[in-house]
Amino acid sequence: MSKNIILKDISTRAPKELDKDATKAKLKEIVAELDDLQNLLYAEGKHSILMVIQGMDASGKDGLTRDVFGRVNPQGVIVTSYKVPTPEEAAHDFLWRIHAHAPAKGMIQVFNRSHYEDVLVTRVHGWVNDEDARKRMKAINHFEQLLTEHNNTHILKCYLHISPEKQQERLQERLSDPKKMWKYNAKDLVEAKQWDKYRTYYEDVFDQCNDVPWHIIPADQNWYKSYLVAKLLRDTLKDLNMKFPGLKQG
Repeated sequence: MSKNIILKDISTRAPKELDKDATKAKLKEIVAELDDLQNLLYAEGKHSILMVIQGMDASGKDGLTRDVFGRVNPQGVIVTSYKVPTPEEAAHDFLWRIHAHAPAKGMIQVFNRSHYEDVLVTRVHGWVNDEDARKRMKAINHFEQLLTEHNNTHILKCYLHISPEKQQERLQERLSDPKKMWKYNAKDLVEAKQWDKYRTYYEDVFDQCNDVPWHIIPADQNWYKSYLVAKLLRDTLKDLNMKFPGLKQG
């Protein structure tokens, strides 16, 4: 496997010189901008956004979604989480349940976990062999190409890069913090033991499915993680040079 992105060589934390309070203040400003930009995206109706959020358990996918989209008009944002396929979903090709949630023009679609689960967890547990996984990754590339070339969908793929130590800390919090106990799942601790396998297969995904580039987001500090993703989305929307439509004639 090629190793263009080697996770162990990438920090999971913010640069030491970065000021936390100043960055959190910038995050608030960006989130306010996102509210206006999402409204413009919806009104113009020419583009769509697909934000793919991947990461190990406890990397902060739910909190990120809340931090970035908490002030955005819910009419223009849809969040879809992917778990174990239902019997109906399993009876179809693996992208069938994914394509049903591809964003319409004017919409922001957030995938909390995504089609990449079908080439990650399936390989870790040996449900899909390497040859079939490569075929699936090829299909994923074609799927993303279809969205970008034929629906003006701009895909942002973010991997929340958490350290094993921080993951264990957060998983243990679910055992002791009453506000987080509802998140506890004994299977998460079992999956955490497969860290090395997940890292290997994630790096293969980064290498094989990079027509749409991956953004590696340091995730040990929630404030920095949310800032980076919000800024990425803000900059992407601003680069679209969108305009509000004029009065309809007739």
